[in-house]
Amino acid sequence: MSPLTTPVRLLYIDDSGAEATGFIVYSWIETTLNDCWRGGLRGWLDLRKDLYVRYRIPPAAELHAAPLLGGHGRPSLDSAVNSSKQARNEVMELALATIGSATDFRVGTVYRETTARGAAYGRERSVVYEAFIHHLDARLELADEWGMAIMDGNGSDKGYDSAHRALKLATRRVIEDPLFQSSHRSQWVQMADLVAWTAYQSLLRAPNKKFAWDWYDQHLRAADVNGGPVLL
Repeated sequence: MSPLTTPVRLLYIDDSGAEATGFIVYSWIETTLNDCWRGGLRGWLDLRKDLYVRYRIPPAAELHAAPLLGGHGRPSLDSAVNSSKQARNEVMELALATIGSATDFRVGTVYRETTARGAAYGRERSVVYEAFIHHLDARLELADEWGMAIMDGNGSDKGYDSAHRALKLATRRVIEDPLFQSSHRSQWVQMADLVAWTAYQSLLRAPNKKFAWDWYDQHLRAADVNGGPVLL
């Protein structure tokens, strides 16, 4: 394939997990830099319009899983929606169903469970991220494509840059250092956050989050490029 026609895959990434539980989770949304990007965003924005009609959640309001489902987020203009666990769960499931049924993009998740804590947990996160980037790079090479990572955050953690620069330049397919975008400004990163939180709950299976244990299987597994979360 000519380098000028090789597809470029956009990889929108967010993380989940916690030191207290030992889980490290990275999830992503992937789409190609063509009409799939446009179509994928259009489908999501159609959902956001529907959420405004049904739940009074403005399209520009950030959908972030932890505050939405924890009850301390206030995405809706209707206080009754914000205070209703049932309504907030309905919003989350509608969002996951939209992501899982999309034809213009797919999802993926990698994870590790560790006994490391404190600074050692932070170092383990860096190790997992580097393994994750190698995982993405190998997939892109197999498909003869190029990819660019867009992540939630401000770029202050330089460990992400180091992981990208550890790829062999002669063969790497993930180009550049990761680009950072605050989730409240990116609908794609918000989608990745919802996937990451859902993947984490499916793995952790915390008793107080039992309602979400099967959401990954119900809504996202069929759209997962690996058929489900991959242990690194």
